[in-house]
Amino acid sequence: MHDSELIAKAQGGDWSAFGELIRRHDAAVLSLAARFVHNADDAKDVYQEVLIRVYRGLPSFRGDSQFATWLHRITVNVCVSFMRQRKRAGTRNGVQGDDDVDGVDLPVVEPVSDAVAPDRRAMDGEIRDRITRALDVLSPRQRMVFTLYHEQEYTLKEIAGTLQCGEGTVKRYLYDATRAMRRELSDLL
Repeated sequence: MHDSELIAKAQGGDWSAFGELIRRHDAAVLSLAARFVHNADDAKDVYQEVLIRVYRGLPSFRGDSQFATWLHRITVNVCVSFMRQRKRAGTRNGVQGDDDVDGVDLPVVEPVSDAVAPDRRAMDGEIRDRITRALDVLSPRQRMVFTLYHEQEYTLKEIAGTLQCGEGTVKRYLYDATRAMRRELSDLL
């Protein structure tokens, strides 16, 4: 069944259709949330808030964009709100950015197989730490664009739609982020 059919059924009150719609996209939502918050518990909190907002907003979803785009826009907005609340609460001591969401961290966490040699795991861990520190020098919007483009494999148009800005703006953020990452990781390249 196509997303549009599930949306129509869910808008009519069909819980199983809503559940199937969420199951199709939940891994992407959780993955995106994990890249913007510090740990798995925070990512789960963001995920839960996204589900609540999707449930509340679904009756008014008109289909002007694809469901996945709408869902990811909600996820980004919830991540931004989460980081603002965290900053206001004074629990962060992150790097100040020049955008509206200062201090967003995007940890790069990839599972390491148990079959990988311990020295390889240590080296991978060091590289991940360096990448995470390099991401810290980016403004929050640059981190968001860089992550959506390189980690989530979004197109520039999809990122522009998700962040509700022009493609030219996305290109500029990506260019600046890539240049900064190269500078920060120059000894690894």
